[in-house]
Amino acid sequence: MAGEDDVKIDEKQFKGLARYFNSYTVEGRANTAKATLAVLGLTIAYFALRKKKPKTDAKTAAEPSKH
Repeated sequence: MAGEDDVKIDEKQFKGLARYFNSYTVEGRANTAKATLAVLGLTIAYFALRKKKPKTDAKTAAEPSKH
């Protein structure tokens, strides 16, 4: 990757998501890094903020209910 910035890339060849997420341009690499960090942050936030289920006692969970 060192020294590759001198190579001219025709950015018109990229279509769809490849236009924003590619490894040939500095902007494409930056967008890929930003997306990776955003997904990582959202995953951490999801697991940190979700409701915790109350822990059940192993003894009471094993006994069948008598109705």
